[in-house]
Amino acid sequence: MPHIPNFSQPQTVLAPMEGLTDPVMRSVLTSIGNYDWTVSEFIRVTQTVLPAHVFYKYVPELKHDGELQGKTRHGTPVHIQLLGSNPELMAHNAVKACELNAPAIDLNFGCPAKTVNNHRGGSVLLTEPETVYQIIHAVRQAVPSQIPVSAKIRLGYEDTSLTAEIGDAVQSANASWLTVHARTKTQGYKPPAYWELIAPLTQKLSLPIIANGEIWILEQAERCKAKANTPHLMLGRGAVTRPDLVNKIKNNNYQNLTWQDLLRLQIDFLHGNAKSDSMIVARYKQWLGMLTQGYRQAEILWQTAKRVKSLDEMLHLLNAQLHPPNVC
Repeated sequence: MPHIPNFSQPQTVLAPMEGLTDPVMRSVLTSIGNYDWTVSEFIRVTQTVLPAHVFYKYVPELKHDGELQGKTRHGTPVHIQLLGSNPELMAHNAVKACELNAPAIDLNFGCPAKTVNNHRGGSVLLTEPETVYQIIHAVRQAVPSQIPVSAKIRLGYEDTSLTAEIGDAVQSANASWLTVHARTKTQGYKPPAYWELIAPLTQKLSLPIIANGEIWILEQAERCKAKANTPHLMLGRGAVTRPDLVNKIKNNNYQNLTWQDLLRLQIDFLHGNAKSDSMIVARYKQWLGMLTQGYRQAEILWQTAKRVKSLDEMLHLLNAQLHPPNVC
């Protein structure tokens, strides 16, 4: 089923983050976070139309033999993100994704990774607004009209001199909406994010715009909305660091997630991961390290967890935290 966002209301989206918001993390975060939708890690398009098993690897929520129908098991739609530079191939792969039940297609023009940019993918295409137009236009023309096609960009590659032209290209290609990470590729992820530089796009363009970048706490979310002149947000690392941040943004009366609840989420993450035990433990340590920025209890847990190597031992450690022994 296509997913048509209701932009008459503020929308809050879980960002695609390579090597971080994989299917297990999407499931865990959407189990307690009230996201309007999430976006998959990018699927790289190079020389061919990818077979179904590649799409299922990145987005198992698409599988026809399951009951998810393009959503996480908690009912949050998963939009399929594609990355590449060949308009025709991108269009053919977008059609393939739609045939596999994709609720929406998102196109990546924001990835700053050197290996991706060196192969003419991601943010390097922001130096070529015409190519951005051709890719979006080709995909929009190829996929069924009821399937949204969106784009994610940065403010530019080395500077912001082409920001307005890029925005025009996205709108002229008839994208359904635009997500803007408020930094250039050169600025990477170094603070600050320049939310105010999104505002000229929201003032000029008629399509909905979602602001992204450096939103870690509720106060930053509110300032981002005001400076970018948009009510719509995409949460990235802040969503992983504070899994209930989205709920605070959507509801000022929301009661904070307790550490005990968060421990249960961490255990779910370990149980739900299909990778090898060593990879599961490594991925969990990555997440726990990020949680230390939002929770003092995570800092304390990290001191022990960083030395743990086996999955069984890590689960034992977390269960002991969740159910501490009675002390008489």
